[in-house]
Amino acid sequence: MITAACFEHQPVVGVSDQRLADFSFDLCSLLNENARQLFSWVVLPNHYHVLVDSIDILALLKLVGRLHGRSSYEWNRESGMRGRRVWCNACETMMKSDRHFYASVNYVLNNPVHHGYCEKWTDWPFSNASEYLEQVGRDVALARWRSYPLYDYGASWDPSEL
Repeated sequence: MITAACFEHQPVVGVSDQRLADFSFDLCSLLNENARQLFSWVVLPNHYHVLVDSIDILALLKLVGRLHGRSSYEWNRESGMRGRRVWCNACETMMKSDRHFYASVNYVLNNPVHHGYCEKWTDWPFSNASEYLEQVGRDVALARWRSYPLYDYGASWDPSEL
């Protein structure tokens, strides 16, 4: 799982729905081209999470860093804030088991609800929640939700440590 946050958790990505959509497209395009598989993803106004299968995570993180650089440059130009720090470093977490993997899928897809951006995880347009539900079906998604609950998943994560 790769996670990245905007510097000081400022909602720089979420300046507009168009920016959220454009960044989501760019991020998913990069991941689809350079990872074996993109399992789940969500882009929020100030951070994102993606769950991927990568042969070379360090190379993938380097490409993500380039995307961060390009987006920072473009967004700072748009807002007349040249030199502003937009992103913290991205970090990755290797999946330790099937349980960890499915709990991570649930965490990623439920993140907009967790942060109060929507009431139903399938309502957030900047994730693959609807596609996931369509792919696995309601019964499987519900069984995975019950079998791999979130509890305090992500509670110890501190974006300032990125």
